[in-house]
Amino acid sequence: EYPFHRRVSGFTSSLRTSSAETFIPTSVDLANGLHRPPQKPAILRKISAAQQLSASEVVTHLGQTVVLASGTLSVLLHCEAVGNPKPTISWAKNGEEVKYNDRLLLQPDDSLQILAPVEADVGFYACNASNALGSDSVSIAVTLAGKPLIKASRATVINTESPAVAVDIGSMVKTIQKANVTINCQVAGVPEARVTWFKNEVKLSSTHHLHDGLLFIANVSLSDQGLYSCKAANLHGEVTESSQLLVLEPPRPLPYLEDLTAVLTSAGPSTHSVLTSPSGTKLTVSPGSSALIGCAVDGHPTPNITWLYSGEPLSLQHQLLAAGRILQILNVSDFTDGEFICLAQNEAGSLTQIMSLAIQEYRWSVDKLTTCSASCGHRGVQLPQLRCLLDGAEVNASYCRETPKPPLQPIACNRRDCPSRWMVTSWSPCTRSCGGGRQTRRVTCQRLTAKGSSVPMSNEACAQVSKRPVDTQNCNRQPCVEWVALSWGQCNGPCIGPRLAVQHRQIFCQTKDGASVSSDQCSSLPRPLSTQNCWTDVCGVHWRVSLWTVCTATCGNYGFQSRRVDCVHIRTNKPVMEHHCSWRPRPANWQRCNITPCENGTLLRRGEAGQCRSRKEGKVVSQKRSAGSC
Repeated sequence: EYPFHRRVSGFTSSLRTSSAETFIPTSVDLANGLHRPPQKPAILRKISAAQQLSASEVVTHLGQTVVLASGTLSVLLHCEAVGNPKPTISWAKNGEEVKYNDRLLLQPDDSLQILAPVEADVGFYACNASNALGSDSVSIAVTLAGKPLIKASRATVINTESPAVAVDIGSMVKTIQKANVTINCQVAGVPEARVTWFKNEVKLSSTHHLHDGLLFIANVSLSDQGLYSCKAANLHGEVTESSQLLVLEPPRPLPYLEDLTAVLTSAGPSTHSVLTSPSGTKLTVSPGSSALIGCAVDGHPTPNITWLYSGEPLSLQHQLLAAGRILQILNVSDFTDGEFICLAQNEAGSLTQIMSLAIQEYRWSVDKLTTCSASCGHRGVQLPQLRCLLDGAEVNASYCRETPKPPLQPIACNRRDCPSRWMVTSWSPCTRSCGGGRQTRRVTCQRLTAKGSSVPMSNEACAQVSKRPVDTQNCNRQPCVEWVALSWGQCNGPCIGPRLAVQHRQIFCQTKDGASVSSDQCSSLPRPLSTQNCWTDVCGVHWRVSLWTVCTATCGNYGFQSRRVDCVHIRTNKPVMEHHCSWRPRPANWQRCNITPCENGTLLRRGEAGQCRSRKEGKVVSQKRSAGSC
């Protein structure tokens, strides 16, 4: 029997046990002592019904409930663990590590002592034993007589692989479909509390949960999602804790993407589109075109989409549409051939889908040749014909301007002896330049060999192929013509300068025999002048001007003055017709004068009779002239 009498903080207290109380070593063989083999930690548990202990100092083992009374001065929570190597003991309250102080003491035997317990000390205390082989944990409830206490957790548990998961009430549970979920609602209280389970505030029937505060949900699906609440109630009150259950569905591929169809309609017919897939798809496009790449996935919660290019985050120009499920490439030429990866992730897992991009290249082709430059002889060549191709189809050569042209080597063709044929030299110069002459050339029959040499042949050999060309012909049969100029006329044309005028003569084309012909027949000959300058006394003229007259007003805007302008002969000083002086600009014969404001509104004008007239206050007053002014 395990001894319970122990000295604690100067007090001696004995905890009386009933016959119903037993210690359970939990697969621990104490008889082996220090010689037992390596073993995971195991904590001794004491099983008994909850009871209120009125002793001033309470000493208890794990596995039972301590209900504090008003006279309780100390509570000693004893934790005994076995294992090899010896386990390390630590304490936690409501899932958080106990912070020791002058009231919460860790005793040398790893027991936890609470001095002068208060309501804030109420909770679930867990003893954790661990060594290199594993760990064990047992909790004990410390509560007040009255309202029940529920052991709650604030952890978030995510299960993506295991077929079963168990959590304490208060936890957030995220699990895959078809897993079995157990929610533990550990309750302490005196009198013993009654546990009721709810889902989304609706009471669950007894078929949904098991005994001892355990709720078991088998083979969970999306319909099992919700808020599960455990309510513990006794005569003194009730308390409720809840756990949120979220059912996870890992990302999975879909066969289509509705958003891609809508975006493609607005993008236009020249835009290419493709869906990624786990096995990989391929898109082949021409340079400069645009593309829409869709990532059709589903999952719960909705997966986050990340796009990669050749294993790296996208850095070149792009746009993300439809919450990232569509990648828009405005110009595929910004990229090279490579893989676009759609990585879909949520808490249940991830899915990778791939699309391989292949960009067609413009390239030069030399698969065609030009026509042979000769049908025989030694000079026949063919040149490779350059064509710009895209996917086998010929396009405008400008698309290949960035691509180096391949070297072009001429190819010999039709290198064989030619048939006999007439060979002619150039015509000799004509014997006469006009009036009819003759010219000759040499005509021979020859054959050009494949080596480039000419072999003379008989005229009969060429006559069988073609008629012999002529070796004599007439030339320059046009009549002989010349320009004829008559005598110059008188120097009486219009004056173009001082004593300078123009004179004319007739020019016409005629034959050597004196017959007049069209000027076109003399167009190849230099044409004599038909006009020239000449000296004449008639044009010795200039403009003569007189003095300006007196201004018609002394002020205002109406004064003007005039003068006489005549064209006169320089020698005789007599007037002549003005057109003789037209080679120089004619001087002005009038101008405005005295354009200045008048004082006191007075405007003076000069009358014709030498008197002055003034306008003042609307009246005209005559004044005598003195000293040539008004």
